[in-house]
Amino acid sequence: MINFTNKFDDKCENLGFFIPEDRFSLKTPKVDNDKREKINKFLKKIEKNKDKKKIHFFDISDNQRCFVIILGEKLINFELNDLGGSFKNLISSHKNLKSISLLVSENVRNKKLSDEELISEFLYGYNLKSYSFEKYKSKKKSDTYIKIDICVNKTEKFKKEFQTFSSIKDGVFLARDLVSEPPNELNPKHYTKEILKLTKLGLKVEVFGEKDLKKMGMNSLLGVGQGSSNETFLVTIKWNGKKEKEKPLCFVGKGVCFDTGGISLKPARFMEEMKYDMGGSAVVVGLMKTLALRKAKVNAVGVVGLVENMPGSNAQRPGDIVKSYSGKTIEVLNTDAEGRLVLADALAYAEKEFKPKFIIDLATLTGAIIIALGEEYAGLFSNNDKLSEQLFKIGNIINEKVWRLPLHKNYDKLMNSKYADIQNINYAGGAGSITAAQFLQRFVSKEIPWVHLDIAGMAFSKKAASINSGGATGFGVRLLNDLITKHYE
Repeated sequence: MINFTNKFDDKCENLGFFIPEDRFSLKTPKVDNDKREKINKFLKKIEKNKDKKKIHFFDISDNQRCFVIILGEKLINFELNDLGGSFKNLISSHKNLKSISLLVSENVRNKKLSDEELISEFLYGYNLKSYSFEKYKSKKKSDTYIKIDICVNKTEKFKKEFQTFSSIKDGVFLARDLVSEPPNELNPKHYTKEILKLTKLGLKVEVFGEKDLKKMGMNSLLGVGQGSSNETFLVTIKWNGKKEKEKPLCFVGKGVCFDTGGISLKPARFMEEMKYDMGGSAVVVGLMKTLALRKAKVNAVGVVGLVENMPGSNAQRPGDIVKSYSGKTIEVLNTDAEGRLVLADALAYAEKEFKPKFIIDLATLTGAIIIALGEEYAGLFSNNDKLSEQLFKIGNIINEKVWRLPLHKNYDKLMNSKYADIQNINYAGGAGSITAAQFLQRFVSKEIPWVHLDIAGMAFSKKAASINSGGATGFGVRLLNDLITKHYE
């Protein structure tokens, strides 16, 4: 629990201080002289040794410990997040630590961030690092409850700023939870029930089942799921934060709850990771929760296609041709290139139904993007320079980085089919992520600003990172939230 207060408890068994890197001394009258003298001696020692670490601790007495967090005036958002994550690791390593009292000095300043933003970014990283998914463990290993009191002068300002970050964190945690669920639990039907829970926050959710989708002509989406006993769905999630009828921002997500590859079966090794193939939809759902929680002054809609790709007796075959919602026909040469088939119908529907200001889709779409960019950047493909640049700049600030890759008519030609309007893979070889994006571009009008984010390398990580303990990351929720905050509210 994190609490903001204007009273500093210097009797607490664990004390913490935010210290500017250009002034290694503590002058506050909120700490008694004896303790302040001991802390300043420790700070001088750090300064003398030119210790580059940002977090330090020492024992003031047998019954009291002190933590020191060094803050630089040029630290940007993600660096503060990382520092918060490191602090979480450190205090979790101290057994029996149940509470800590932190003091924010009046002289802690940052050139780009207010004190409220600075501390909230730190705590945001702390909270993200606190995440664990232990729902199915008989014995939980979650951290012991730690109470954090933060002493500041203007508590209401800090509470308001921190609440915004808490809304983002809740959206990220929802995305992580959804991606972490096992596929026998989070099938498409169960997924719709999880989304419907968001209606209590003021979101409007509409669920379309297979009968609806057949009437709508969503044969590209339906074809992916026809080998599974689990029903296929399309779900829309609306947030109307503006009274006037302004065009909404639209976010589309791939929700393949499990992907065997279908008839074009994947290798058995690591197939269990294909429960993460709904990561794009999880980001959209998490984002919509964040917008509702912070009552964003914007109109937005999320569209997710929820399906399971199985090699059943009725499964789609390589060589099948389906007619998509847009009217374009698709030759399915590989049933493991299914995500683009899901998005083809979802994108075309989103544009026709909502006539949005822009469309951003997210998908764990290609293994090729991991080969190209690893786990450092999501691949970005777009028909709009302005939107691409906005996402690029925000990504660098918050460390949810994107890298733009090209779209070109010569790549587009590789997706032409001999027997249909378009084929779902490029048989010429190479440029797997680019040609997948070229496929998607066929289902969006040139007039609509559109971005495709291939997050295959970012939605899940086998290794722990500064603000992630390993597993689902929730990458994209904050990126899109900050895009809205900075440019569309």
